[in-house]
Amino acid sequence: MPQPYRNSVPRSLVSRLAPPSVLALAVLAALPAFAGAPAGGDDTLVTAAASSAAEMDRVVVTATRTERAIADVPATVSAISREEMDATITRDLKDLFRYEPGVTVTSDPVRFGIGDIRIRGLGGNRVRLVTDGISVSDAFSIGSYSNANRNFVDLDTLKAVEVVRGPSSALYGSDALGGVVAFITKDPEDYLDAGKDSHLGIKLGYDGDWQGLFGGVTSAFAGERWSGLVAVGHHQGRETDNKGEDRSDGSARTAPNPQERDGRSLLAKLLYATGTDSRLRLTVEGNEDSTGTDVRSALGFQPFTGATTTAMDGDDHQTRARISLAWEADALDRAFADSLHVQVYRQDSETIQDTREARVTASAGAHVRERSFNFDQREYGLQANLRKDFATGRVDHTLTYGLELSRDRVRQKRDGRVLYADGSSSPAMPPDVFPVRDFPNSETTTAALYVQDEMRFADGRVSLVPGLRIDHYRLQPEVDSIFAEDNPGVAVSDLNETSVSPKLGVVWRFAEDWSLFAGYAHGFRAPPYNDVNLGFTNLQFGYTAIPNPDLKPETSDGVETGLRFMGDKGYASLSAYYNRYDDFIESLGFIGFNQQGLMVFQSRNVADAEIYGVEFSGGMEFGGFSPALEGWSLRGAASWSQGEDRADGTSLAGIDPLRATLGLAYDQENWGVELAGRFAARKRDLPQDTQFATPGHGVLDLLAHWNFAPGTTVNAGVFNLADRTYWASGDLPVGVLASSDTLDRYTAPGRNVGVSLSVNW
Repeated sequence: MPQPYRNSVPRSLVSRLAPPSVLALAVLAALPAFAGAPAGGDDTLVTAAASSAAEMDRVVVTATRTERAIADVPATVSAISREEMDATITRDLKDLFRYEPGVTVTSDPVRFGIGDIRIRGLGGNRVRLVTDGISVSDAFSIGSYSNANRNFVDLDTLKAVEVVRGPSSALYGSDALGGVVAFITKDPEDYLDAGKDSHLGIKLGYDGDWQGLFGGVTSAFAGERWSGLVAVGHHQGRETDNKGEDRSDGSARTAPNPQERDGRSLLAKLLYATGTDSRLRLTVEGNEDSTGTDVRSALGFQPFTGATTTAMDGDDHQTRARISLAWEADALDRAFADSLHVQVYRQDSETIQDTREARVTASAGAHVRERSFNFDQREYGLQANLRKDFATGRVDHTLTYGLELSRDRVRQKRDGRVLYADGSSSPAMPPDVFPVRDFPNSETTTAALYVQDEMRFADGRVSLVPGLRIDHYRLQPEVDSIFAEDNPGVAVSDLNETSVSPKLGVVWRFAEDWSLFAGYAHGFRAPPYNDVNLGFTNLQFGYTAIPNPDLKPETSDGVETGLRFMGDKGYASLSAYYNRYDDFIESLGFIGFNQQGLMVFQSRNVADAEIYGVEFSGGMEFGGFSPALEGWSLRGAASWSQGEDRADGTSLAGIDPLRATLGLAYDQENWGVELAGRFAARKRDLPQDTQFATPGHGVLDLLAHWNFAPGTTVNAGVFNLADRTYWASGDLPVGVLASSDTLDRYTAPGRNVGVSLSVNW
């Protein structure tokens, strides 16, 4: 069946499953008090990561909205500390989850770079990303020239990242079908311990796989009532390398397209202690990234259009800014709550992507096409989270409850023109006449209430954790002249949905070092604005797309059970899960012909799927067995999953093959080294036998750190030590054929080096 086209390329169905920044100068004005700070201080955060043997003692917040050790959480949770990010030269999301099987980051090697995060095979807007509890903006793409991703967080501003795997809507609402990734930014108290009232840290580094240079300054101060933090960062570099060797112009090119990348970030926090155990926290955060691409792989004759492209340049720019004000009370000691966290915020994000294409056709001769894509979101919100501890008989309770209110305004526009040799121009670029909107400007309002009770009984050996959340979602489209002219006669629809998301978890500590956990969780995703009211008509190509006011939320039901061990010499966790997904939305499904004979396309609830798997993580401190082995440790993780379309039994293409990591480390007081391996089995289950099955691989990395002076640390890494050619999970687009001549375009970087220097006072 033919598919509708925009920008002269197929519009695919939703997947089945330079100079230093001025921000860097701002710190000089903000930190006069630190100019004479004495040398010394720690080279890491005050709250450094625990040793591998104490991994299960790490405190996480995201899984239950309360501070709990990982061993006490009835779900699989990963936590990555600032120390670990520094030790592994983490610069982007792919680096962040390099050693986390079961979590995959996709990427586009042609132009747009980092894509989305997949958890247990589910990604895109079906995974909820939050920064300090505030949602990261949505992803949206259409055609070949428009791709707004969710890569809006500078990892250098973070102190930790937490990942909750599996449905999490009972606490986080819509979009948490696959799980939650929580980015937690730095705070002044992370750098200031007792007796220290100031901190200044400088970090410089180089990342070889994209020839990137980066630097940052973090400063903090504390007084009797006031404290604050300022962190600024800057990075610049080129395209990410791969193993492709064809550097010719045109579709046969496998080497990366030339790029120039530049980015900067700012994080500022100001705290005022309103009491001994309460404070106001003002946060201002912003980041921007720019990428210029010489899209040489798009040059040459284009069989579909009959044009010859002689040049194509892409200029991509994205920004995010948020301001939030929070009141935190740790010892409220009221009948309704012992602690309270209230936050109001505003967040703006915008993606602008400009494309300039020079081409020649038989009918128009030499001419230039200019395209511009804009996607921006503005969100206001209020969040309140309360906790109350109490007892009923022999049962201890920690009651967590709260509310979330948010209003989100989304706008999208594509514009363009054709510049002819005679000096004339035209907004007509078949099949479009610019400007166009692919959905009307939309406003979504969400109101939610949630409650969770952590009940502990049997002398604390058993924890039972039920939870419930109610979400009300309202979508209000706003039709303007641009949408109306491009979609004559198309009626848009409001949407009102209410969803109830329950969960139940249990942890049984049946022995001193052993525990079992199990849980059930329901997830949902409200019908997105771009599917409810996506609409356009193209008479030239004979099709129309119409809104669907009857779309139902996508839902998931997941169960998980696992066994944990936590001892003095090591730790281990083994879990198995099964997730069932219903009413997945297929964008632009063909539904027939209308009275004018046009093909009609509409988003529909059609797909049901299931994903199940097994995950393992563990570590061992050899010094616990013999003093002669003090300093040696081993850590590892593995993930296996399987996914099927329940309608026809075909495999889901987005599921990773068996993946594992293994690291052998030796650490002394001032230095350490680790040999880390990343392994993947061959991809065997594909929807079609003609698709490329990524071969298995094993890749070794060598990591080292050296604290060669007080407050000074060098971290270094050699990645892909043996210079292997391999395809990492998430880098290969779905549906690539085994017969393709450009498979090397999607390979991972070869051997590369990363190094950073941190100096702290």
